[in-house]
Amino acid sequence: MKRKIYNDLLKWKEEIHAKPLIMLGVRQCGKTHIINEFCQNEYQNYIYVNLIKRNDIIDLYDSVLSSDEKFNRLKVLLDFDIEKDNTILFIDEIQESEKIITELKYFWEDHPKLRVICAGSLLGVRLKRFKSSFPVGKITFSYLYPMDFEEFLWANNEELLIDVIKDGYDNNRALGKALHNKALKYYYMYLMSGGMPESVKKIIATKGDYIKYDNSVLNDILSSYFDDMRRYVTNDAESLKVQRIYNSLPSQLNNLSSKFQYSLVDKDARSRDYATALDWLEASNLVLRAKMAKRAEIPLEGFIDVDTFKLFLSDVGILNTLLKISPMDIIKDNISLYKGIITENFVANQLVCNNFSLYYWKNDATAEIDFLLYTRDGIIPLEVKARENTQSKSLNIYREIYHPKYSIRLSTKDFAYDPKKQIKSVPLYAVFLIKP
Repeated sequence: MKRKIYNDLLKWKEEIHAKPLIMLGVRQCGKTHIINEFCQNEYQNYIYVNLIKRNDIIDLYDSVLSSDEKFNRLKVLLDFDIEKDNTILFIDEIQESEKIITELKYFWEDHPKLRVICAGSLLGVRLKRFKSSFPVGKITFSYLYPMDFEEFLWANNEELLIDVIKDGYDNNRALGKALHNKALKYYYMYLMSGGMPESVKKIIATKGDYIKYDNSVLNDILSSYFDDMRRYVTNDAESLKVQRIYNSLPSQLNNLSSKFQYSLVDKDARSRDYATALDWLEASNLVLRAKMAKRAEIPLEGFIDVDTFKLFLSDVGILNTLLKISPMDIIKDNISLYKGIITENFVANQLVCNNFSLYYWKNDATAEIDFLLYTRDGIIPLEVKARENTQSKSLNIYREIYHPKYSIRLSTKDFAYDPKKQIKSVPLYAVFLIKP
């Protein structure tokens, strides 16, 4: 399936002396697939190494041999001269060897003809807890997220619908009932499947028939996440804390205080007791942190309350699976209060895909803006509505205080613009078009 990150890989390929590239992302978001496609399409010689299956290579790099000796023996183990022209080496599951990660600096400095690309599960956790000498400045990082809504439409061969949506966004022009409803149909399909590639394939196979959609693939992915929480932590106590935080997220998102509360994890919990576990979840990309800005001014990072934040799940399909919500309940709108929570998580996922850092604003009273976007037009407030009802006192209060150039309101309504209030109404299916 077509992924936007492919263009980033092409730019990396064109660099004269490209640093080794490490792709980060949650398990099963498509890292191995897209790298494999890129290597096969773009290079004459492609060498694939999965370290889970190559203990011989791990043992080689754990030895006391010099870097030159290790490199020469690596070529023997691979039975290929990896310095041949137009060759790329893909090291998958590289988290299995800290020593090989360290050697990436040597590859770049001493063997510039070799292109190296790496991926692995929970690499963010591994890198954050690195014990060896990390090759700072000698590695390029790339981030792959679950498929965003535009990629989802690509997978459904709806390029023409994308063009119409883009025209509506650029010109504040309504799509009209028929096209708007068609786009909304795909939006609800995406809410069911989320953006994990295998889940997307499942929903496409059913042509959007929620009765036929089998979400077992999402249950399997969720189970693999819990397996990782047990496998890639320092001890059983930390594993339990990580799982407790993750399991608390549905109730955290429904928290009337609009912030993460440790008491919802454990009634006696304190931040210091769970800091390491929370750090693990963020490093693994399983959760996304939205920071609360006390003032909506540049730089937003300078006005955050470090103790007040929200956590979203990395994928809306995974959230629904954790909530045990059936596709039928999503389509039939049987989820009442949680519809807004699911919608907000969807928007957070799309914004992160577009390289936004997540911030929100809350005053001392009850006014709250779901997201603050730092753009070329300054700080733009973004309000999320799960339905067509778009009344909001919070946005009015915010506008009176900060006078933004314009505001964005997301809902299930068609495109529109209110010149008096300077509010740009955008359908939820068009979030992918909002750029920094």
